[in-house]
Amino acid sequence: MSRPRLLNREEASAPLTLDRELLVRIHDLMVKARVLEERLIQMYKQGHGFFWIGGPGEEAFNVPLGLLMKKGQGPAFDYLHAHYRQSATMLALGEEPIGALRQMKNTASDPYSGGRNFAGHFSKREWNIAPVSSPIEVQYAIAPGTAMAQKRHGGDGITIVTGGDAGTAEGDFASCLIWSSRPANPLPILIIVTNNHWGISTSAEDQHGETHVADRGRAFNIRSKTINGNDPVTSYRELKEAMEYVRQERKPFLLEAQVSRLYGHSSASGANFVTHEVDCLKEFETRLEGEGVLTREQMDALRNRYTEELAAAARLVRDEPLPGPETLWNHVYAEKK
Repeated sequence: MSRPRLLNREEASAPLTLDRELLVRIHDLMVKARVLEERLIQMYKQGHGFFWIGGPGEEAFNVPLGLLMKKGQGPAFDYLHAHYRQSATMLALGEEPIGALRQMKNTASDPYSGGRNFAGHFSKREWNIAPVSSPIEVQYAIAPGTAMAQKRHGGDGITIVTGGDAGTAEGDFASCLIWSSRPANPLPILIIVTNNHWGISTSAEDQHGETHVADRGRAFNIRSKTINGNDPVTSYRELKEAMEYVRQERKPFLLEAQVSRLYGHSSASGANFVTHEVDCLKEFETRLEGEGVLTREQMDALRNRYTEELAAAARLVRDEPLPGPETLWNHVYAEKK
């Protein structure tokens, strides 16, 4: 299995074929997501959080994913069963970054868990964002449930499930492939694997017998594809095509995106910048500048603005109260009315 790669010469020199407005929007969200993750890491290292895990290095794929989702509540809209590297998707959907800061600090104002979960565990009922779960890749076994409801409901809402390459060794991933592809009842589900080629400290080269994770979809007659997730233009176009297929055909699609892991697995591995990985933001900015879409000064000013905004938000969150002991059992069982 090959490592995530730099854009080859043809890709790097190819024109940025999306509209300029969309390119600028994607870049804006990629910068915002990167600055957010770096602020979360800084909070952890300063003692304002107990644990960090997130998605720096996956912005080129996760931003287009959020932009292309049909946002809303109920089976007529898209469901997202995500894992813990989805901050860029949440921002692209329109979420404010301060919520992630509050969850890092475990404040009572944390909108996703009331201060009872750790970083990256998003949940938003009004947007069909299913709660991120800490056990690895259980979302693959859960996602066919909402897809089944959507199949019965009708319309063009789809279920989207994301996870990492290492987690595809779990039985939950196999269950997802089986339940999504039964000839009597195929499901409208986009199955995504963001492949950063690491399982904590275990290299993919030692673990995967298949050439690409997406190859495993062929045994189930699931349409499958492997793409360069470090290129936001490729990611946008391929995600759009895959989503249109699932919406129209009401059948599953398995999409593997090769991405990078720029700050290691989590704070458990140090959360330090990894210099030998592809930086999708850096590569994208080189192309934007080369084609005159944005200047270096504009891009630097954008990063500085988000850095200042997130620093101010972090100072605000730092003084917010933590959850009281009386809330310990809230949201565990159905509340009595």
